[in-house]
Amino acid sequence: MTTTRAHAILAELGIQPTARLVEARHPVPLASRLAVDELAWSAVAAASLAAADLAGAGSVALDPARIALAYASERYGSIDGERPVAFAPLSGFFRAADGWVRTHGNYPHHARALLAGLQLPEGSGADAVATALANLPADAAAQAIASRGGICAAVLAEQPPVDHALRLQPLVRVTRLGDASTRALDGRRSTPLAAVRVLDLTRVIAGPVSTRTLALFGAEVLRIDPPRMPEIAWQHLDTGHGKRSAVLELDDPAGRGVLEGLLTSADVVVLGYRPEGLARLGLSPRELAQRHPGLVVAQLSAWGEPDRRGFDSIVQAACGIAWIETRDGVTPGALPAQALDHSAGYLLAAAVIAALRRRAQEGGSWLVETSLRRVAAELLGMPRTAEPADHEAVEPGAHTQTFEVDGRLVTTVGPAPSFEGGPTAFRPPRPWGEDEPAWPTDQR
Repeated sequence: MTTTRAHAILAELGIQPTARLVEARHPVPLASRLAVDELAWSAVAAASLAAADLAGAGSVALDPARIALAYASERYGSIDGERPVAFAPLSGFFRAADGWVRTHGNYPHHARALLAGLQLPEGSGADAVATALANLPADAAAQAIASRGGICAAVLAEQPPVDHALRLQPLVRVTRLGDASTRALDGRRSTPLAAVRVLDLTRVIAGPVSTRTLALFGAEVLRIDPPRMPEIAWQHLDTGHGKRSAVLELDDPAGRGVLEGLLTSADVVVLGYRPEGLARLGLSPRELAQRHPGLVVAQLSAWGEPDRRGFDSIVQAACGIAWIETRDGVTPGALPAQALDHSAGYLLAAAVIAALRRRAQEGGSWLVETSLRRVAAELLGMPRTAEPADHEAVEPGAHTQTFEVDGRLVTTVGPAPSFEGGPTAFRPPRPWGEDEPAWPTDQR
């Protein structure tokens, strides 16, 4: 793996790292026609170098095998010895009347919306969904499901002009939102983000990977979820390392008051919900910066468009990746991992560190933002091969950690980011929603 792309990412963020990035002896073993290995290496390297520079570390040496395992962590982790199921029965590729669609129904509310969009009774299975979709054009199916709040996309061919236009925009955009006093960073060599408070309002993979990375580097991370929408158990444990987890009803004025109190002493807030819902709650980036000068706001979306729902697998289907990764030319395929999600998470973490540095040097409130679709455009613009490369199988044993969480044994892949003198293991995840929605101490 070369170091050029990681340094270009950091240069775009305003960081010229002094730490040396050690060249890898072999590629990240993620087999794809697209340069998933290079994208993964560069994203993890960018986050590692940003933290190393803050810590004054001399070098960054990454393990390609650990990166591959971290990107495909659902295949290597377990709860009490049982492997998680990555996709629910209503999530996947289905034939439509004129092509293919990809659906996402991992969350119960999305599964219900999917069935409602297809006018199927609640509790219907994958066979009923397949029959309904086979009688609908792909675009019509996607629109019907989206109209009920579900998630479905037609599987489309690559669109080079669209991707080229997206690549003209920054991979991660950094914008100054307003003026504020400087705030010094008071980290330590091994934990350069110590004393940085991060409020995590994200779900699924990309946002939680970002905040998990910030927690690894020493930040105090508090994740807030709505009480009526539990996170998928494995997903939470796989991305919850080093964080505290609380529930808070933000539709209730009292809950919003608690959140506002948390924001008063937060350094960073990471947003992964749709902008329309955030604006309704007064949580748009500009409103947050106006009420809390000096706040760093990180915003992640699927498409870069205000209120279009989506996940990694859906973006892959809609932007041409599924057809590039087909194995037989007839059935759509997929990347060897949720690489858009994971890459976006590490890139967002690097950008948050860059914004915190700028706040320490020049003050201000800052917004950093990216989308899965922008990351997909980056990947589609990188070199590709006619066939996926062959890689030796990776032995996960040396790269996993096991914790006891709420009486259960949880095994997860260890951290992919690393720097000289930095942390080498995750702190345990907390049970979902069992912490108080409060910082550990009342005064900083």
